[in-house]
Amino acid sequence: MSTNKTKTMSLYKAIIRPIFFQFDPEKVHYFVFDMVKFLSKIPGVSLLNKALFKVEDGRLNRELFGIRFENPVGLAAGFDKNAVLFNELADFGFGFIEIGTVTPKGQEGNPKKRLFRLKEDQAIINRMGFNNLGVKEIVENLKSNKGKVIVGGNIGKNTNIATEQYTQDYCDVFEELHAYVDYFVLNVSCPNVSSHAKLGDKDYLLELIAAVQKINKSKKERRPILLKIAPDLNNIQLDEIIDLVAETKLDGVIASNTSVNRDGLIATEAQLNAIGNGGLSGKPVKDRSTAVIKYLAEKSNKAFPIIGVGGIHTAEDALEKIAAGADLVQVYTGFIYEGPALVKKINKAILKAS
Repeated sequence: MSTNKTKTMSLYKAIIRPIFFQFDPEKVHYFVFDMVKFLSKIPGVSLLNKALFKVEDGRLNRELFGIRFENPVGLAAGFDKNAVLFNELADFGFGFIEIGTVTPKGQEGNPKKRLFRLKEDQAIINRMGFNNLGVKEIVENLKSNKGKVIVGGNIGKNTNIATEQYTQDYCDVFEELHAYVDYFVLNVSCPNVSSHAKLGDKDYLLELIAAVQKINKSKKERRPILLKIAPDLNNIQLDEIIDLVAETKLDGVIASNTSVNRDGLIATEAQLNAIGNGGLSGKPVKDRSTAVIKYLAEKSNKAFPIIGVGGIHTAEDALEKIAAGADLVQVYTGFIYEGPALVKKINKAILKAS
């Protein structure tokens, strides 16, 4: 790597991140979106980003559930919730980008403040609550897709609806998004939405999956459907997931979502009490996420694809997920703490290990 590229890639952690981390995380998030959107309109910036961060090598290609991924490193859902930046983010070297979580109607989500950094733990706690513009507006954004990258649609239900409407909410979003995304993720494991327990019930999941599969089969071209699970499931619950995938013929699993577990954090009890509830992501969930991947892969005899996510802050973290049984990996909190150089480092490490 050239000296200039090394300097550019270390600039984030040395200068940019310390400045960003002085301000409210949610405000910084939207500021960065506006900044990237603006800079990407300047002639040559898109090409520069590709030159700095993209790794093009056929050995990185992956074929999963009928989709060809240019490389196995993706951006997890929650970053580009409303599909406003996926074209620009593609220039940073991602092999796929997951938008959402998308609900039928737009909603504000939980009251602010709802996004918190645990700097010493290199972690984030969020209780965003599926804030998004709603499926119709997000579809309009997806119509600007330049075909640079595979796009996944992470879908959920609106908050505070009757339990009998849950399945219809998922189906409505599935129907609207079908023509505009490459694969779907059923988000049933987010700890920041109401009736979380019902969404994790096996009998309900059988009902939900059957309903979206019915819509999928009615389409000229079906879309792969994956299930996103929590890192806090025990082995009995993971066995149920394996059985569920086999029974419903789901295309794969994303392991894992954010955690409600607070064990082993450097953050004090007083700090955590001040923050309150929410899903934990980042380094503290790394080992648990990897253990879930390993269990699913070994116990199922690698019967289905797994996308590994949770605590990937280094290339070594990603390789660990792949060694445990992940076919693809996703980053989110690591992308915030380490910067865009992380994607290139992971892809380079995968090539070196191959």
